[in-house]
Amino acid sequence: MISDTEKPPVYLSIVIPVYNSSPVVAKTIERTINAARACNWNFELLLINDGSTDNSWDVIKSLSQQHAEVISIDLLKNYGQHTAVYCGIAESSGKFIVTMDDDLQNPPEELEKLVNKIEEGYDLVFARFRQKMHGVFRKMGTRFVGYLNEEIFGKPKEIKLTNFRIFTRQTAERMLQYRTNYPYIPGLLLIHASKMANVETEHHPREIGGSNYTLWRILKLISRLLFNYSSYPLKITSTMGIIISLLSFLAGLFYMLKSLIMGIQVEGWTTLVVLLSFLCGFILVILGIMGEYLARMMNQMAIQDPYIIRQQARP
Repeated sequence: MISDTEKPPVYLSIVIPVYNSSPVVAKTIERTINAARACNWNFELLLINDGSTDNSWDVIKSLSQQHAEVISIDLLKNYGQHTAVYCGIAESSGKFIVTMDDDLQNPPEELEKLVNKIEEGYDLVFARFRQKMHGVFRKMGTRFVGYLNEEIFGKPKEIKLTNFRIFTRQTAERMLQYRTNYPYIPGLLLIHASKMANVETEHHPREIGGSNYTLWRILKLISRLLFNYSSYPLKITSTMGIIISLLSFLAGLFYMLKSLIMGIQVEGWTTLVVLLSFLCGFILVILGIMGEYLARMMNQMAIQDPYIIRQQARP
């Protein structure tokens, strides 16, 4: 019998976050296992149940008992896709790590393309889909998030980001040293990788159900990017404050000169009341943004994992 210390090192860790996908997740796992075995890789498949409200956990737990390569992890609640992936990366042990979705839009048979590409010496490789099969909201959100990735993380314009990606163990270790309660996986990978590339793969329509990427989830992601990884909101409000102050000064100067030179009396308090109301509202917006930063800074100072594991099922 081979002990844990004598087991050969894991070549490939495949991380799949699972959320309310019980009708399709078993098929995803079977196809992924078959694709990895066909390539003769020593691999592990980490399934992270992100607070599913259906019986997804029962399905993946059962599969852990059937397949020696499958590790199932049940999170305490729904933390979001990025946190679930972060958990899977932290629990992985492979030389290379792949992340992919649970709905078969990322065909497991395309894994070999990612592995072959990163073996050329890259730190990070993203799949580039020949034709995206996403909905309208997700496509629009992806474009805007892509712009933010360029501005905040310095993403090269020619690199396309997707959830189907592979990176080295060294990149993962550097990323995990970045302590945050609000992990954003593409940004953290972009920060800690230098050599990156795309490889063209297929992208299939969802077999069952609709996308979990609602407008609300996209807005939450944009909020996480803006408030946790950039100072753009503060810069924007500071710029607006300067512009409004300058306009207020010019307006005051105009009315003063109008009164002195032309002898025209400035009428009533209407202008003053409107201006003061506007400025008070603007100040409240600034205070709200500063409060958001302060609250998140306090959360960051509390050193803790961004997730809690309820239970695990290992072979």
